[in-house]
Amino acid sequence: MAKKKRSVLKRQRQEIKKRLRNKMIISKIKTLIKKTKQAVLDNNPEFENILKTTIKEIDKAESKGIIHKNNASRKKSRLMKFIKKYRIQLNSEKK
Repeated sequence: MAKKKRSVLKRQRQEIKKRLRNKMIISKIKTLIKKTKQAVLDNNPEFENILKTTIKEIDKAESKGIIHKNNASRKKSRLMKFIKKYRIQLNSEKK
């Protein structure tokens, strides 16, 4: 088997670190989206803060290049669509 260059080995180590960091951030975004949706359904008073942190994390991941800008826009758009739909339903049920 051929001997690998030091630069190749270093690049592999960097890729592993980067992959783990990206995976962690993507997982965090998914978790925050689930929390936001649950807060809408539970009519949580902390809903606004949860929504702000979710959008902030999505934007941060987009700016770092972890997710594509269209992917980030789609996630935010679908989340807002969900919020609008279920907030109206919950408000009409209260009356």
